[in-house]
Amino acid sequence: MSNALLLSFFLPLRYWVWACFLMPSSVSLLFSGLLSPHQSGLLGSIRFASKKSGGSAKNHGGNSPGRRYGYKKQDGNFVHAGNILATQRFLRYHPGAHVGVGNNNTLYALEDGEVRFTKEIYVPPPRSSEASTVITRLPKGTLLYKTFINVLPVKQGGKFSLVDMV
Repeated sequence: MSNALLLSFFLPLRYWVWACFLMPSSVSLLFSGLLSPHQSGLLGSIRFASKKSGGSAKNHGGNSPGRRYGYKKQDGNFVHAGNILATQRFLRYHPGAHVGVGNNNTLYALEDGEVRFTKEIYVPPPRSSEASTVITRLPKGTLLYKTFINVLPVKQGGKFSLVDMV
């Protein structure tokens, strides 16, 4: 018995039907004698997926919203004690007068007053890690400027009257 007859005997009929349906040109080549009998078994052994592929679950974190870092009060705004002046990941804005720093580097007002942004020359402490890493890489004579947020307190004159002790 030839290989083609053995293959056709063992392969289910549905594979031959699908092969004839999907590849009529190759089936006609088989019957016209252009393909050898052992190549015809390969035509009928097409198997289709029984389940749809699910896809992968990688790189789904790109659509997350931003963290909303930055300054919350601008120069000249009036703030109350406890108002948040800036949120930041690292110390981009430094605390000035009457400004506190939270544990996540959030700057907040310590007193009621007006917000002022200033750029000041920054000189790090002589034995700090910043002095040894940053300053040594800068050209000689370069100055470091950092942004400081200050709160100018409101004068409270004229609001209180002295009471004499009796």
